[in-house]
Amino acid sequence: MPTASKSPRDSSARRQRKRRTHQRVDSNGDFAPRSRDERRYEREEGSSSPTKSQPRRTDDDRPRSTLSAGQLAQLDKLNQKLGWDEPNEVTPPRRPEPPRIRRRDDEADRELEDRERRRQEHKERKRRRRGEEEERATAADAGVDETESLVYDRRKVRREEKGRIVSGQRLERGSQAYYDEKEGVRDGVRLRGGAGSSSDYEYEEAQRKKKRRKRIIIAVAVVVLILAIAIPVGVVVSQNKGPGSSSSGSNSTTSSQPANSNLKGMSENDIPKQYQGTYLDPFTWYDTSDFNVTFTDVMVGGLSVMGLNDTWDDSKKANPSVPALNEKWTYGTQQVHGVNVGGWLSIEPYMTPSLFSGYNSKANVIDEYTLTQTLGASKAKSILEQHYATFITEQDFAAIQAAGFDHVRIPFSYWAVTTYDGDPYVANVSWRYLLRGIEWARKYGLRINLDLHGAPGSQNGWNHSGRQGAIGWLNGTDGTTNGDRTIAIHDQLSQFFTQPRYKNIIAMYGLVNEPRMVELDTSTVLTWTTNAVNTIRKNKYNGTIVFGDGFMGLDNWQGKLQDLPNLLLDVHQYVIFNVQQITLNHHDKIQFACDGWTQQALRSMNTATGFGPTLCGEWSQADTDCAQYLNNVGVGSRWEGTLNMIDTPGGGQNGSVLSPTCPTHNNPQCSCQDANAAPSSYSAEYKTWLLMFAEAQMHSFEQGWGWFYWTWKTEAATQWSYSNGIKAGIVPGNVRNRTFDCSQSIPDFGGLGLPEFY
Repeated sequence: MPTASKSPRDSSARRQRKRRTHQRVDSNGDFAPRSRDERRYEREEGSSSPTKSQPRRTDDDRPRSTLSAGQLAQLDKLNQKLGWDEPNEVTPPRRPEPPRIRRRDDEADRELEDRERRRQEHKERKRRRRGEEEERATAADAGVDETESLVYDRRKVRREEKGRIVSGQRLERGSQAYYDEKEGVRDGVRLRGGAGSSSDYEYEEAQRKKKRRKRIIIAVAVVVLILAIAIPVGVVVSQNKGPGSSSSGSNSTTSSQPANSNLKGMSENDIPKQYQGTYLDPFTWYDTSDFNVTFTDVMVGGLSVMGLNDTWDDSKKANPSVPALNEKWTYGTQQVHGVNVGGWLSIEPYMTPSLFSGYNSKANVIDEYTLTQTLGASKAKSILEQHYATFITEQDFAAIQAAGFDHVRIPFSYWAVTTYDGDPYVANVSWRYLLRGIEWARKYGLRINLDLHGAPGSQNGWNHSGRQGAIGWLNGTDGTTNGDRTIAIHDQLSQFFTQPRYKNIIAMYGLVNEPRMVELDTSTVLTWTTNAVNTIRKNKYNGTIVFGDGFMGLDNWQGKLQDLPNLLLDVHQYVIFNVQQITLNHHDKIQFACDGWTQQALRSMNTATGFGPTLCGEWSQADTDCAQYLNNVGVGSRWEGTLNMIDTPGGGQNGSVLSPTCPTHNNPQCSCQDANAAPSSYSAEYKTWLLMFAEAQMHSFEQGWGWFYWTWKTEAATQWSYSNGIKAGIVPGNVRNRTFDCSQSIPDFGGLGLPEFY
């Protein structure tokens, strides 16, 4: 930086004093502004300031000193002490300085030069920026990414400027980052190279926003791509699992298709063209394991034998205490210890709530009819066939045998055989699984009780008939037609199951499950029953035919249908579906099973007081009606007094129970929370009671032909699932090994601390 010519005033002592002089600066590092008078008094000889020079003063113009000779002598001594090299020179008097500290000429010159340099640097940046913009435009025309070009250019500029000491803040503060209190922005965030102008900052901010937008666009594109892949995969998986599938491990569906290795070596061309894509085409089956996939169009009674092997073995026993399948079972003497596989081929919401819980109330998905109607034909087939393939497997039949059972009741519905105009049901698919289930039962020596659980038109208007609402079987406009259709179905079924392969294993043949005879004309139902029996016998079925008691009461069957040979009256016993029994305390529920049901069985078995052969086809150990969807989807329970049937299909005020009906009569308050709790939370007293209640019922029903527990498996309702009950320790692990019968005394469970309200 150019300097003024050396003068006595620029001695080393004076320069040292100048360095010690305090200089006030503002918060941004610049010197404080000065008044015009101050700037005028600062100009001295030899100033090299680029600003316009002021007229030089003469000695006469300078203000005279008011100091005495003695004071001047003291000042000279002080100057000598400070290192001035002109001790004999008397400093001319100067005008007193204003209160602010004034800058020296060389510092003012340096400031002016720095300002000029900053202006030149600003011009250079603007020139360079215009060049960058031109290069980016050229690069864009040539297909070069703008962001990459900008990054490259900035790196280049930074390399050029690296190490260069610039004016302003960096000159005063060095290389440290400097915090600008005025702007609130750190140096490192701003454009490098000194004190950039506001336009520099705005330009860089615009570039950052541009980069940010580009990153956001790229991120959105990646998310869209991921969703495009994930959503179809999720849909496929959810379809494999079924709607609202449970994660409990006991749900009815699976997420991966079986290997179907027995289709290897086969081709779709091996299937005749007219059958390709039909239910006879094994390439359309979800699961082909344990099926014979060699195509055949053979029908018996209009029902396919596709999937069956040509040979079978009836030499197996369920256990050492019972005869083999090819040996005679003496019914009425040898007790039946059976279990249902309900919820498998005939869907019931409380047994598989995962199939129903994914819908809101507006969807009105309350039974198999509305479920399949809502899903549509293709999706309904996919979901329900996966359910058929996984809910009950060969391992279940093996476990049933291991638990000491000797009979299995298999509920199925009419759409396994046929469907009619307007039916949304999945037709024919469950038929194949019914036949496979029978073959698995055969493998473990288990005899079969066939149960037509859902008849055309619905025989009771309950959801387990397929369609909740009105009873259209032997009732209403199409009642007669639906009755005739049901007999036609029995004509087909009886022809099929009188084949030699089924002679030993189909021990019982059910006409229709739970016809609601308290709502139907009794004589019409009896006439239909006679016609159905005659149709089945005509086709040479000689086994036991089962008919339901219709909820009329066992004593009322005395004298009815007794002229028809080899019929069996089926009764279903529960203590939770009427307020008289559900309000019994724990002691009295067991007492009722031992006394009430035992006496009913004995009277019914006597043709003088009842029908004759009687069997309990359904029972459970549940002592509340709290299980989810047990009373229908979307309604509550008798236990809590929330059973509102008014707005349900076929419902009304007569079916509603709006006052709690637990044994405490809601004092303390009845609650389903503990009743629906996991069995791991059951108290020891409650487990003891559940086991005793189960064994009391077994003892009671064995006063007739025996019993079938309802049911083997559920997704969650433990007190309705024998397999879950075994795990929880609340049913006998083997039905033949029991510790309680009705000859023993019943404890006072209330006195033992078991609450009656849960």
